[in-house]
Amino acid sequence: MLKILKSHENGPLAELSLKALENGAWINIVDPTPYELKVVSNLTEVEPDFLRSALDDEERSHIDIEDNSVMILTNVPIIREEGGYDTLPLAIIMTEDYIITVCLEDTPVLSYFNEKHARFFRTFKKTRFLFQILYRSATFYLSYLRQISKQSDEIERKLRHSMKNKEILKLLELQKSLTFFNASLRSNGAVLDKLMRLRTNTTMRPMLKYYEEDEDLLEDVIIENKQAKEMVEMYSKILARLADTFSSIISNNLNQVMKFLAAITILLAIPTVISSFFGMNVPVPMAENDWAFSYIFGIAGLLVGICGLLLWKSDMF
Repeated sequence: MLKILKSHENGPLAELSLKALENGAWINIVDPTPYELKVVSNLTEVEPDFLRSALDDEERSHIDIEDNSVMILTNVPIIREEGGYDTLPLAIIMTEDYIITVCLEDTPVLSYFNEKHARFFRTFKKTRFLFQILYRSATFYLSYLRQISKQSDEIERKLRHSMKNKEILKLLELQKSLTFFNASLRSNGAVLDKLMRLRTNTTMRPMLKYYEEDEDLLEDVIIENKQAKEMVEMYSKILARLADTFSSIISNNLNQVMKFLAAITILLAIPTVISSFFGMNVPVPMAENDWAFSYIFGIAGLLVGICGLLLWKSDMF
């Protein structure tokens, strides 16, 4: 999907066509076809490799610089249909005239920048728009982390009452999501630090023009990213300890069940041995006694009771 948008001072967000491409436009490419990449590359004179960088879902955050463009590749958070969380690479390419975004999927980060919120951003203020995208990505990380925290609390409450595989698997899914977030936030932090250093690079002025407000916004992005990274580390430790705790509880419960079954087996073995002895096809004591069955049943019951009392005192039940 290829969409071209441009802000106008005190006006709505206008959608443009490729034939009517204007300076200051935002070219948003989602899951592009080879033809779309070729057309955009020809119109903007951006290296095709830049446009294809975000199409590798394993690509890590970094910055690439060419003579006429700068690519900032960052990882943004998404929610999967099965309820898990993941990250996707998003390439933001800055040229002297345009800002281009490339991603494999339509993410909530870019979906925020629409006509409803058009008054909060300007596509022709490219550097500020770049930092607004990065800031929105950091806020989504924080939002998803709060959701993960609530889900982990709910799972903990359920596991306290019933040990079910569904909750344990969900706990593992959240741990995996935090691992993805941790790796992405670390690499995003390195990109933000490099952007802060580039503000003094005069050769970057045509593509990245830093103003005082832009630097303040970049500092806010760095703070939000650090906060998200700290939250990920904290939640990862909590979930790891939670998983270890419930793993120990499950193991202890299993030991209790096995101990109980062993005690029951011992109690059942007593009447079985006695009945087997008196059931042999040879002369046995009380074979001619009319009350033999009652006596044998009583003796077996008495032995089972004594053994059960001893096992109970030994905390086998």
